[in-house]
Amino acid sequence: MQAIAAAAQAQPRGRKEYPRTMRYVVIAVFLAIVVSLFSALVFVYKDRSGSTRALKALAIRVGLSVGLFAFLMLGYYFGWFRDRL
Repeated sequence: MQAIAAAAQAQPRGRKEYPRTMRYVVIAVFLAIVVSLFSALVFVYKDRSGSTRALKALAIRVGLSVGLFAFLMLGYYFGWFRDRL
């Protein structure tokens, strides 16, 4: 009985350990997505002559979002991070 209690106490509580660089990569890409979204908003209001800058900014945002999603799915699949960031 004591062995079970000792094993239960030996497990770390709270979040599991993960590489801290993964958290910073995810935060940096998320911030790039937000910046791209707001730059597209600015281009929509400033460029009234049919410029494609807003379209390019939104395409970059979509690409970053898909890339971030794929990175998170691959990270969980390959075990780069176990539970959550």
